[in-house]
Amino acid sequence: MPHHTQQAEPQRRLSHPYGRLGLHQLRPAAAELILLGDLTGRYATGSYSRLGADGRTLVPREDRQGAADHGHRITAAIACHVARVGGTVDELTRLLLHPDHEGGRHPQHIALRSGLSRALDYIHRVWDSASAAVSSTTMLESRHHAHEVLAALRDRIETTPWRGERGRTALRVLRAHLTFAEIAGGPLHHASERQTAEEAGISRTTLRAVYETVLKPRGWLRRLRVGHGREGSTWYLDDGSADHHGDSASLSRFRTTQYPPDPALEEWPTPETGTTADIDSTVIARLMGRDAFAHHGLGSSALLVIGALHLRPHQTVGELIGTSSVSRATTYRTLRRLAEHGLVHHTAETWALTPRALDGFGNSLPEAVTSTGAEPAQDWDEVAERLETAGIAAQRKARHATQRAAYREALERLAEHRSKAVVIVRDGRPVLVPAPRPDEIPSAWLATDGSVLDPATGQPAPDWRVATDDRLILITPADQRSYDELAAAHAEALSEWESVA
Repeated sequence: MPHHTQQAEPQRRLSHPYGRLGLHQLRPAAAELILLGDLTGRYATGSYSRLGADGRTLVPREDRQGAADHGHRITAAIACHVARVGGTVDELTRLLLHPDHEGGRHPQHIALRSGLSRALDYIHRVWDSASAAVSSTTMLESRHHAHEVLAALRDRIETTPWRGERGRTALRVLRAHLTFAEIAGGPLHHASERQTAEEAGISRTTLRAVYETVLKPRGWLRRLRVGHGREGSTWYLDDGSADHHGDSASLSRFRTTQYPPDPALEEWPTPETGTTADIDSTVIARLMGRDAFAHHGLGSSALLVIGALHLRPHQTVGELIGTSSVSRATTYRTLRRLAEHGLVHHTAETWALTPRALDGFGNSLPEAVTSTGAEPAQDWDEVAERLETAGIAAQRKARHATQRAAYREALERLAEHRSKAVVIVRDGRPVLVPAPRPDEIPSAWLATDGSVLDPATGQPAPDWRVATDDRLILITPADQRSYDELAAAHAEALSEWESVA
């Protein structure tokens, strides 16, 4: 047996910076970031300041903390670039720890400060996060590529069976997010809960339940950032790949309970609806916000039946069950309700939409057969009135507008950090009750016309304005008193208050 006196080679040994992966194999922007660093300051946004407690003002960070955050963002960006071209963590390590590469200053400083082992562990953590992010997202090369990705997502949504009431509601929510993504120009988009609920024609409670039980677990949607203030949440629209290897127990609640019998086993082993669907989601997106398709109206099953019939007219009930992924009993019930309003008609064994059904108008064909004694509706509003769901969308929008106004008012009050002043009169002069903060100002300085009076001259002070909670605040930063001056004024007010009390 050969005898080796040398020590075993460590697993993470550093070699020449230009290994199998060279800078010429990366995108020009990535190579420039590695060689020269962040020259344009693209990754500095948010590094040297953070959002204050009021949600509006920026609080500067310490220099060391800001530089570390800036360096981490650059390191993460380089890791994503390397992962996208099929690189490895060893190649990333060689690029980052090369002394001539300005983009690797952050891990190089960690190596100098805390040792090479700590720097390598940090690079591996960044690489794991970058690999996960790259594997779960699609890099868009151009606007045309973005439209291709969204078109593929739309095709996947339209061919996926959405079984059960919650599954059909999930389709409405997902189609609303697809509309937002098409406006944004890519899978990454912004949307608030109220905005999505209004687009999908459902309540916020139902929306949240669908998010947590269907769309997020199945990999259709990912919330990258929770909305705050006036900004909606940041979402990424995915392809629902988790739906194929999900737990069957967790998905059983969304499957229909209608199954065909097996003559041999006398069981109901397979779903009645097929494994694929065939609907037109564009029609669904156009109709789902109307009052006629509210929960107690025609509902989501009518949307899927209309979407299937619009894409492929003259289907039998058996075909419609497969294309719409709606159970047999629900399909019969939905067709009957649509026929009562003159939206569908059947010839022999096949069903089709009436010529003007998508505009909400009733049957205009003399040969079309509707329910006995049924009168075709003239528009969608009349359908909603018949179903007693008229005005639901308007009420929802009004309620959301009220909630937005109250939330924004609360944000304004929080940003000002003021409390209501208490002033008492002793011996004919107002005395301010000291507040917890030393920068409270007496409300007696307010004029009747809403302006602020200078207590020394009695004239309006142009550099002051009234806050929303009837407190006075400065609008000129040069006139702001320091904290020591505010504390001294507060101590003087305390002394005066104690003497009066």
